Amino acid sequence: MGNVESNGSYQQHLSRFPPNEQADIEVVFGSLSKMEVAAAAKGVTLETIKGHVKGALPESMVVRLFDGMTSVQLSEKSPGSSGRVTKEQFVVFMSAILKGNAEEKKGIVMRMICKAGGTVKGSQILEFAEDLVNSVIHLLIYRKELKGWNLKNMQNSTAGVKALASQLTSELKTADGRRLEGFAALDACYDEGGLEDWLFRVPQVSSFLGVIVQQGLLPPDQGPSSPSSSHLLPACKGLRPGSSRFVSLLDVPSVAFLNSCLPSGLRREWRLLFSSQLHGESFSQLCGHIVHKGPCLLVLRDAHGYVFGGFASCSWEVKPQFQGNNECFLFSVSPTLGVFTYTGYNDHYMYLNHGQQTMPNGLGMGGQHEYFGLWVDSNYGKGHSKAKPRCTTYNSPQLSAKENFTFNAMEVWAVGEPPGDPDGKDPKSILDADPEAQALLEMIGKSRQSEGLRVPDEDGDNNNSE
Repeated sequence: MGNVESNGSYQQHLSRFPPNEQADIEVVFGSLSKMEVAAAAKGVTLETIKGHVKGALPESMVVRLFDGMTSVQLSEKSPGSSGRVTKEQFVVFMSAILKGNAEEKKGIVMRMICKAGGTVKGSQILEFAEDLVNSVIHLLIYRKELKGWNLKNMQNSTAGVKALASQLTSELKTADGRRLEGFAALDACYDEGGLEDWLFRVPQVSSFLGVIVQQGLLPPDQGPSSPSSSHLLPACKGLRPGSSRFVSLLDVPSVAFLNSCLPSGLRREWRLLFSSQLHGESFSQLCGHIVHKGPCLLVLRDAHGYVFGGFASCSWEVKPQFQGNNECFLFSVSPTLGVFTYTGYNDHYMYLNHGQQTMPNGLGMGGQHEYFGLWVDSNYGKGHSKAKPRCTTYNSPQLSAKENFTFNAMEVWAVGEPPGDPDGKDPKSILDADPEAQALLEMIGKSRQSEGLRVPDEDGDNNNSE
């Protein structure tokens, strides 16, 4: 097999790391070498790396990492002995994966997909993507970095791993720029140029690789986690410990994927605002829990098991006009994972209304009245997803199994920091304890009057007095 030539000398690759990171690399490779003192000068073997990683990564991913390391061809000297990784190869590999661009990564990723290199089939890339996603989920659990997400309160990740891997590989393009589907995509061949294009356009692949390399190779007793995985999952808030009644419609892979699609400033934390399991099946309850609560994700499951929803980039308001901006999007979680963004055709991003005789009553995103990309009727439990062939606002297909659907579960997650005043103190109101009453007042046009029903704060001042 051919080797991957490094761009620049070993010292150039090493200099890309600041002194503290150089020290970390020395420690890691030193730990590997100590396990094979007699052969340290010749490099370390696959079995040595397996023994070092222990349970942090699945064995299949350790083999892929090793194949990527041994594929490195140093420009100033020949590669190490067959079946061993030299310190120089190790440093160049770390440099390419953690600091390099798509061009630098492509050869190494090619060998991680298939040791023989050359070209790879779509089916091999899909298998690699599944291994990649599964390894990240495994690592997050192993390193205890779920950030408040309890696996008992989430869907099993097995199907989600496959769905996210399929979503990542759906972005592959052939040499002539086509995207294939189904068996044609799995049977197509891709060269290093195709992989470079894929790595450039799908940043999650490089992000996942970085987490695996940076945290998977750290000693099991390493201290605080590196920031490499801090952005993968948001902190989970708003769910009381021991709330066994609640089981989210999402799994770890879908949370990670949806979070990566949010504006960067909203990825730090998610807060559960509403769940039909916890708060009941009521449109007024839904409104009461989501109005004026900042950007949020709505997730539904229809009667046929399809899971889908939308991201609202602004606080919901009850009014008979469209609202929001072009950061909104619709998405599908199951049976396929995908995000559908603004087309520029119209500004029908978000709509929430109730109690009107002349305007539709319910919650909608995209499309137009009576023909939304996603619609939840005020007669709670019913909705529609109309897209023939695509939603005009988001270019989304029909999200539900049937155009007019019934749904059996719904949840809403606020994303980013909670809205509030600059001092972080929200005025207290007798209505705050009853969000349903607050929403009902707004529905009948009494929101301004209700603002006068504020109680004094703790130091005796009324922040809303005129």
